[in-house]
Amino acid sequence: MATPLAEQAGQGIDPLFRRGRVTARDERVFIGKLALCALLVAAGVVLALQESWLAVAAGVVILAATYTHAVELQHQALHHSAFRRPGPHRWVGVPLGAPMLVSYSHYRVRHLQHHRALGTPEDTEFFGFDTRQGVTWKNMLRGLFDVPRLGRTGREIWRACRGTWEYADGQIAPKAKRAVIGEYRLMGAMLIVAAALCALGEYDLVLKLWVLPMLVGQPMHFLVELPEHLLCETDSRDVLRNTRSIQGSRISSWYTNGNNFHVEHHAAMSVPISQLRDRHPEVERRGTYVVRSYPAFYASVVRQLCKPARA
Repeated sequence: MATPLAEQAGQGIDPLFRRGRVTARDERVFIGKLALCALLVAAGVVLALQESWLAVAAGVVILAATYTHAVELQHQALHHSAFRRPGPHRWVGVPLGAPMLVSYSHYRVRHLQHHRALGTPEDTEFFGFDTRQGVTWKNMLRGLFDVPRLGRTGREIWRACRGTWEYADGQIAPKAKRAVIGEYRLMGAMLIVAAALCALGEYDLVLKLWVLPMLVGQPMHFLVELPEHLLCETDSRDVLRNTRSIQGSRISSWYTNGNNFHVEHHAAMSVPISQLRDRHPEVERRGTYVVRSYPAFYASVVRQLCKPARA
């Protein structure tokens, strides 16, 4: 029996760029991922609150990894490819990004702009590292420990609270602007609550459950995002040349929420993540930058970093 992709190809429709709708199964898969994410957070909290420093360290790492995973779930929500109706996406997306101080609506505006402008000088991503810059140890370390991001986010929160926030990367609809301002004000309220807890002597709680996991999660998130376009032909408009896909394992695909299938995602960004694996054989056949695993990709980056500098 022919697969749906094969049937589409037989009708003259490029199977890689075919649009897709969120099905009831896709919705159930996403809800299952949310439930597992919540369980991991609970496990991390329990461990982080133990007296043993080994348990605390394990809890912080689990929380950091889960907060990073939650941003990848937020990425699916901002594409409105998690639920069959658009309404729940923001309600779910805002709390998913809150632990890492990522505004759902600001991320959505910037990220959709990235999809439209990929391969052009106007391309801009929400996160600070620009994969078009040189692959050097300095640039990699700066991206890995993107401390200035917290300062940038703090300024966004301050401007939102003062009522002076403006979108700096083009135009934004009034409704989206109000949403962004509201989310940054919510983050401001989170910071006030955290400060109040510290003033009451609960600084240990804030440190273990939020501050340390957020700081550890920064390099984790950098490593998840890095393969998308690095060392690809970023001046090309062809998604088969400017984007990378990674076959990966079931675990890495779950953890990155399908970010490994990045060519597939850019080819048809509204397709639910759980449908992208079916398109990967087509990308393996036609894509320029396809690797088997994340370790293979990171090894290629290290080789690039270790190349002697040209005179």
